[in-house]
Amino acid sequence: MPHLGINEITFLAQGLKWTLFLTAIGFCGGIVFGLLVALGRVAQNRALRMAAAGWIAVFQGTPLLMQLFVVFFGLPLLGVNVSAWLAVAIALTAHASAFLGEIWRGAIQAIPKGQSEASHALGLHYRSRMFDIILPQALKISLPATVGFLVQLLKGTSLAAIVGFIELTRAGQIVSNQTYQPLFVFGLVGVLYFMMCWPLSYWGRRMETRLSQDPR
Repeated sequence: MPHLGINEITFLAQGLKWTLFLTAIGFCGGIVFGLLVALGRVAQNRALRMAAAGWIAVFQGTPLLMQLFVVFFGLPLLGVNVSAWLAVAIALTAHASAFLGEIWRGAIQAIPKGQSEASHALGLHYRSRMFDIILPQALKISLPATVGFLVQLLKGTSLAAIVGFIELTRAGQIVSNQTYQPLFVFGLVGVLYFMMCWPLSYWGRRMETRLSQDPR
């Protein structure tokens, strides 16, 4: 039976830690900037709508791998030196903001216009209308899709290896090269990814079912 020593297991655990850390950074940053993108997409100002639409088009229309390359190798050409982990964090945040922004834009526009019109008739300001009435409902509607994207983002962190960052997939490759047991090592890596992704996917499906039965 293939055997991994304590050093190899510790190394894989370190890679797992960085995978979770990158996912958290990219998702939290994506939430902040994705909300700005979503609000820009539904803004009355045409310039804001076009800028937000352009941002989404760029990051949805190009591979995450290319985005990682552009940030890691492009920023130094502008005189901004970034470490591998910072480059990956920036790329994942920008990538997540585009996808989450578009998800939330659809959810915002799914709210009946009568609610916005009624709140406007009551004299509520834009901030109160959006943050107290529209967004809470929109975020509830978009929760299953948001969780689904989180799963994709978690798996997407494996591309960080291409710029030299050692996350779970890269750690598995290094351990595999050291132990000459690729099937066992990458089988273990796959099990770890499954243990992280499947509960999230299951939770997202449960929420989607619940919302379809009770859309309120």
